[in-house]
Amino acid sequence: MGARILIADDEPNIVTSLEFLLRRRDYEVRVARDGEEALRLVESFRPELVLLDVMMPLCNGFDVCKRIRGNPALPSVRIVMLTAMGRDAERDKGLALGADAYVTKPFSTKALLAKVEELLAGNR
Repeated sequence: MGARILIADDEPNIVTSLEFLLRRRDYEVRVARDGEEALRLVESFRPELVLLDVMMPLCNGFDVCKRIRGNPALPSVRIVMLTAMGRDAERDKGLALGADAYVTKPFSTKALLAKVEELLAGNR
């Protein structure tokens, strides 16, 4: 089994397609449908990478990113913000909070998978 990846997104179509693509590449995948569930799974599942939507129920992706980065037990988790919020201000905020990459929706799955592989390669 490959690296552990957490998909934190509340859009079922995106979750389904990403989960399928990542599992086909032999990644171990878990899904969180809101920010609070994402934080719980980061603690218990210990993913190497999180695909993190910004606009989620209960706790937005910016707050999730900030809390992951503030946890000294999670120094090597890679975070890819995956969002429809494509303005420079949102992108800058995500990167300033510690995201490793910021990808806007709609996105190319090929480009996203390449970014995931690039970040995971740097984690090893």
